[in-house]
Amino acid sequence: MEESVIPYEQTQQFHDVMSAAHEFLLNRIEDNHLDIAAWSRDTTVKYVDAETSCFVQEWRIPINEEEMRKVSTALVKELAGYGPLDDLLADAEVEDILVNGYQDVYVSRRGVLERAPVRFIDNRHVLRIVRRILAPLGRRLDESTPMVDARLPNGGRLNAVIEPLSVGGPSVSIRKFRRDPFTPDDLLANGTFDRQIGALLQAAVEARCNILISGGTSSGKTSLLNALAFHIPRQERVVTIEDTAELSLNHPHVVRLESRLGGFDGGGAVSIRELVRNSLRMRPDRIVVGEVRGAEVLEMLQAMNTGHDGSMSTIHANSPRDGLYRLEMLAGFADFQGSEDSLRRQIASAIDFVVQIARLGNGRRVISSVTEVTGVSDRIITTQEMYRYETQVDANGNERESWPGLGFQPHSRKLEPFRQFLLDAAREVWT
Repeated sequence: MEESVIPYEQTQQFHDVMSAAHEFLLNRIEDNHLDIAAWSRDTTVKYVDAETSCFVQEWRIPINEEEMRKVSTALVKELAGYGPLDDLLADAEVEDILVNGYQDVYVSRRGVLERAPVRFIDNRHVLRIVRRILAPLGRRLDESTPMVDARLPNGGRLNAVIEPLSVGGPSVSIRKFRRDPFTPDDLLANGTFDRQIGALLQAAVEARCNILISGGTSSGKTSLLNALAFHIPRQERVVTIEDTAELSLNHPHVVRLESRLGGFDGGGAVSIRELVRNSLRMRPDRIVVGEVRGAEVLEMLQAMNTGHDGSMSTIHANSPRDGLYRLEMLAGFADFQGSEDSLRRQIASAIDFVVQIARLGNGRRVISSVTEVTGVSDRIITTQEMYRYETQVDANGNERESWPGLGFQPHSRKLEPFRQFLLDAAREVWT
């Protein structure tokens, strides 16, 4: 059996040569007072090719032409791009980039994690690249600020933690977002839901039902929220509120608000709660909170109960019931002034549907449940599950998935004008 050959760019020799060549190049640039940042990519490539050849000859590095070309290409990315992350950031299929120290880099493609065939020279190399990404954003990462969360210019998000908080070296997480958000038809084609659920969600959005999307980390909550916004009528004004701006609604009239961290003295901070409160003065038709995770839950519930129907948000929870419990817990932490019964009535009055989304073992995201909130009974928020994701194995051993209806009709009066539309969609699925 033939042994697998390790690519040259993954060998220790490559990284040793890269480290020495990079230092050589920086010294030449500094000695000649060159402003390489102002050069075009082609000019940089020609310069690096020439200097790499000079370096290999002067230092008598035992590498061939192909290996020297790989070193030169990596140096161009180091000087004009983001080093080992350059290709991963440009790859449209990569959803997440996870760096666990300088030797371990993982990527997520279609929800599945796999190890990437790249690595850094050392932990200082990781820090240099991360700081280059953060520099245009005005953010810092050092001993006094060992943790940073920032929105990237392309709409992605970067989170980095360094020593002494991260024991095994720098830990970097980069979440990338699609330039063109998923539409409902895209999610339908991907098998996230079927036509019957798609019709119910469309009717719920158009009927101005308040929707809470529940799910775990990286389950697809933001993508589903983007897709549902596709059904918001074009003439309505939408205000989005987020910790880090991730939403990219396909809508002509969107006002995007983002919270702000305080300075070193804690001054200047603007919380999600303050933004939700201020949004009520901005004449919104709908308010979309990217994720409810704190005291802003009170303002969000009040907005949904005082004329801002059709609002939407997401929450981290493992089930619709857990999502409702979490709303209660967050409201309690926010010093809700009232009894548990009044809080539950307010939640039941505010939320019309809870849509649970989950990521399967193969990386696919599917809606696992659609639940309607019907009211309060015996001091408990009552719900009815309308659709549930199921898999069955047929006689041939093939796994089939479906979202069978559980026999309930929507309770909300807001959906009365859409009864026939929902019946037609159900009939289409049955036939």
